[in-house]
Order: sequence, then structure tokens, then C-alpha cells
Amino acid sequence: MADPSSYRPKPGQIPDSPGVYKFRDEHRRVIYVGKAKNLRQRLANYFQDLAGLHPRTRTMVTTAASVEWTVVSTEVEALQLEYSWIKEFDPRFNVKYRDDKSYPYLAVTLNEEFPRVQVMRGAKKKGVRYFGPYGHAWAIRETVDLMLRVFPVRTCSAGVFKNAARTGRPCLLGYIGKCSAPCVGRVTPEEHRELADDFCDFMAGRTGTYIRRLEKDMMAAAEEMEYERAARLRDDVEALKRAMEKSAVVLADATDADLIAVAEDELEAAVQIFHVRGGRVRGQRGWVTDKVENVDTSGLVEHALQQLYGEESGDAVPKEVLVPALPEDPEAVSQWLADRRGSQVSLRIPQRGDKKDLMVTVQRNAQQALGLHKTKRASDLTTRSRALEEIAGALDLDTAPLRIECFDISHLQGEDVVASMVVFEDGLARKGEYRRFQIKGFEGQDDVRSMHEVISRRFRRYLQDKERTGEWEETPAPTGPVPAVPDDGDGGAPAAGEAREDDGRPKRFAYPPQLLVVDGGQPQVAAAKRALDELGIDDIAVCGLAKRLEEVWLPDDDDPVVLPRSSEGLYLLQRIRDEAHRFAITYQRAKRAKRIRASPLDAVPGLGDTRKQALIKHFGSVKKLRQATIEEICEVPGIGRRTAESVAVALAAAAPAAPAVNTATGEIMEEDDGGSTT
Repeated sequence: MADPSSYRPKPGQIPDSPGVYKFRDEHRRVIYVGKAKNLRQRLANYFQDLAGLHPRTRTMVTTAASVEWTVVSTEVEALQLEYSWIKEFDPRFNVKYRDDKSYPYLAVTLNEEFPRVQVMRGAKKKGVRYFGPYGHAWAIRETVDLMLRVFPVRTCSAGVFKNAARTGRPCLLGYIGKCSAPCVGRVTPEEHRELADDFCDFMAGRTGTYIRRLEKDMMAAAEEMEYERAARLRDDVEALKRAMEKSAVVLADATDADLIAVAEDELEAAVQIFHVRGGRVRGQRGWVTDKVENVDTSGLVEHALQQLYGEESGDAVPKEVLVPALPEDPEAVSQWLADRRGSQVSLRIPQRGDKKDLMVTVQRNAQQALGLHKTKRASDLTTRSRALEEIAGALDLDTAPLRIECFDISHLQGEDVVASMVVFEDGLARKGEYRRFQIKGFEGQDDVRSMHEVISRRFRRYLQDKERTGEWEETPAPTGPVPAVPDDGDGGAPAAGEAREDDGRPKRFAYPPQLLVVDGGQPQVAAAKRALDELGIDDIAVCGLAKRLEEVWLPDDDDPVVLPRSSEGLYLLQRIRDEAHRFAITYQRAKRAKRIRASPLDAVPGLGDTRKQALIKHFGSVKKLRQATIEEICEVPGIGRRTAESVAVALAAAAPAAPAVNTATGEIMEEDDGGSTT
């Protein structure tokens, strides 16, 4: 491990100009490439006290043995040079995209005498027009098959083309009218290229012209009583419309734009791109990237732009690029994009309307891609086994933790405080054994105290079950349905096959885990350990996973355990923690919604939903019902005098809710609607 002070440039050596810098290791390999508006200010950040650096940055500067830089004239040149060096040196500490070269494109080989329409993968070639990328090759072939009725462009390989030219007989597509057969001279090279250009124009979004022209020709043929030709043109129009329907209209103003969204955690990020041409989604692609450098969303967006457009030019760079966050230097990136396109490019964050709505869809796809990537890792048996072994090794456990329980606390500003317990066995979720808790011991917000209470309650129940039955034995899974058990705040219904008591009731907490994980750092871990110690339990390992840097904390340790960023054990712990958070927040939101929907009429015994709705419908609101006399309440169908008296008493006892305030105007809102007050 190198000391950064050993290779730190002397004061005054580093210029204050724009430029690109490279860190090299002791073997002269480039390990990091970066750019800066001011090289002196940027490089000074790397040579501060190591304790103040981000862990990833600290690892990079201690791995490096030298630094060098190149001065450029503008920030745009710095951006271009940075991209070129990253492509050339593939530095280990730069963001790395898992390449998407396997995505198929619809390609038109305009660099040939007789352009060919085909599916292409891999690196893009000069002189070839690309459309896409598409999710599946069959989607391209379906689109092409529909469009060949109108644009009969060559689709055959070079060998088939030469053989047809040699024999003077076209292939089957030439006989059925889906190829203009330039191989046998039915059309000239100029006529065939015009067909290919029209095909490209249609795919690029200029669809209205061709459809209107075909419809006009169809009407003219019908008027001249050329009904067969009119029917053929009608079928051509339908084919083009079906091809258009395969790309949904998402922007009504025929916009050409690329929308980029990012979903990320501390270790990885998923990037999704929607290509919109002529207001329609023409293609979609995505990557998953390792966050091996300290980079935020803006940095990820900049790297994605470099990856997308570094080798592109002309119309391949759209007029508009919509992103979730602007790069650090948006003007330089916009100028770089404009240089590649040859005209102005708008780089911005959508704020309203259809573009913002579409960005939400792209963002959802990015989140699903990241979740799917992590799920695939966790679903593989070998991967799961390795993950459990890595956890056992990192935490110094005697055996792999086959059963892991994770706890999380959730609340909204100290209200509706709840907790969740999720269970993973053999690295897979056991949702039937998930449990949820209401915090009963105190009011207000205190995550540490809440964690202590939840752990105490869960393992107190475990000890009670163990004491009641002695050393319990597993019983076979019941063949009939498991009886429903109401939630009393200590958990949900049990899973089938769980140990059961003699009276048939399920034992909810019968199985102890080998590892207990809490969502949090040192304070939460200490609270969980203290709860176990108070109960005399010393055979369950405890750890915490802190969100900020994904560090694993152990009881009584001042320093965390830092698992490698590519560790399968860390992926599994992350997934368990995220599942506990999801389960907790779902319960908290449901509990809060139930509290908001609560009505004073709920306290009236024997008053069901039907008669509650009849009362609200008759009087219009709880406020007006509270002002009504018993005789007036009795006028409601189905409400007798005794029920009316109970309603009046319940409403009188319930304190009126605080008046709502319009935050925009400061106006006090009257309680006049049945929805919010009931």
C-alpha cells in the first residue's frame, strides 16, 4: 500500500487549467482517469488526510504510485480525452459498464451498392444505419416482414444474392413481392437505394407522408375501378399501421429524444435508456455498472452519456436528452453532444407533462433491472452457498447461517412506529414466517429503544415456547389448511409446517436463527445484543448492516467489517436488509392509512359499515351528524333510538379533529366532507 504523500506533486507543479489526469500503480498500469476544470484544485482533493476521503477514493490513492496529467484548452476537450483514455486503458477504479453489445439492432447497410435490411449485433459499422436497440431479434423480424410489403428492400445474404444473380432467378421473397429483386435487374441500383432511403425515413419516424400517399393512391385506384390494386394498397396501409402500433406513442409532439434513468445503491447502479423517435419508443437498452469509484447520480449520468454517444454522430445523437440529474458541468457535456450531432442538443431534467411521466416509466424499468440483477445472484444455489460461507467467514461463525432473521424499524416522524422481521433460509426468503410488530413500550421516535423492545419480545416468545414444551421437536407439515390467527401486534400468521402447540395453535417464534441482522449501525447492534444478554441467550450471532457505506457492525467492535464490493455475502445481506425495510414500511403505511380512515362512529357497538354509510349519506358529514338531535338521527332508515343514543354519545365523547389548513393560502378548511372526517 503506497503513501500518497510519496508521489504528491510539488506545490506549483500542477496547472490551474482544464485537463485530464491519470493515476498509475507501481507497475505503471493506469488505474483511474478523471477530468477537471481546474487540475490544481481537483488533484488537491486526493492528497488530503486519508481519514477524510471516501473509502473507495482512499483505496484508489493508496493503490496508486504516481499521477500525471494532460492540459487541454476547454472542458469539452477534457470530456473527449477522458472518454478516449477510459476506452483505451480500461482503468479498474473507473465506473465499468457491463456491455450491452448483445442487444439486436435493425440495420440498413447503406454502404453497399444494394443496401440490405438485417438484424445486427456487436460494434457499429461505418456507413450502416441502425434502428433500436430492440429487446428481441424476433421483434425486428416481425417489423421487417410487415414493412417489406411497402418497401421491398433486399434482405438476403451476399451469397444468396450472388447465386441469384448468377442463375437469373430471384429467391422466394422476389416471387411473392417482398423483395424488388435487384439481383436479377428488376430494379436499378438507384431505384433500390431510393426504396432503402424510404425505409429508413419511415423507421426514423416520418410515417405520415407514406401513409397519406398510399391512401391517396388507393382512393385513386378505386375511382378508376382498379379494385385489385386498391385492395393491395389497402393491405399495404394496414401493414404500415400495424408496424407503427408495435411502437407505442408516448409523446404527442413527434419528439426525438433519449430518456436516461438510474437506479443505484452503494455498490451498483442500473442504467436504462428509452430511445424515442417521432414520439414513439423505437428502442430500449440498459446496463448494470459497478460503482468502483466514489460517484453520485450526476457522475453516473455523465458516464452513461459517454457510453451512449462516444462513438455516435449525426442523427444517432438526438435533439433532446432527458436525464434524472445534470452532470457536474452540463454546458460542457451539452457542447460535446452538439459537436457529435452537428447541431444543438438540449440536455435537461423533465419537469412536467408527458416527458416527466415517461421518465417515471424509465426509472421504474431501471429499478426493476437492478432488483432483477440482485435476485438472479441470490437465486443461484452455488451463489447462495458461497454467500453463506462468506458471511460465516467474515463474521467468524462456526457454521454457515442457514437461518437468518433481519429486523427493521419504520415510522413517520415518530408516529405509527412498527417493526418487521423477515426470515431467509438457505439464502431464500421464507415469506410465510415473516412477522410484524407494533411498538408498545413507549411513545415517540427512538429506533434503538424500539429495536431492543422488538428483539426482547421475539426471543422472549421463543424461550416461552421452549420452556412450555421442553426441547421442542419439529412436526410434519399439516395436510389441511392452517387456521388463520389474528395479528396481535407480535406477528402475522405462521407458515405451514411450523411447530405447533398441543391445543393446535401455532407457535409463532419456535425456531431460533443462527444469525440475527438488524438494519442499522453500532447503536442498533448494541441494543439487539443487550436484549439477548438480558434473556440469557448466547448462541445467536448478531450483526448490523449500515446503509451509508454498507458496513457490517458486530457487537463490542469499534471498527466495522467491510466485505468486498463484489462479495456474494454482502449481496445477500443487502437483499435481506432491503426486504426487511420493504416489509416494515408496507406495514407502517397500512397502519397509518387505517388510522387516517378511523371514524368516531367506529366506537359505536353494533354499528356496521352499511349503517355508517347511511348516516354519512343522510347528514353529509360527521360534523353535521354531531350537531343532529337523537330524533333526527332516528329518521335514518335502519337506525333505532338506542342506536341513535349510542351514536350521539360516541360523537360527543370524541374530540373534534383539528381544522385542516390550506398550506398554499393559510385558509382554515371547514370539516364538511365525509371522506376526510370519517
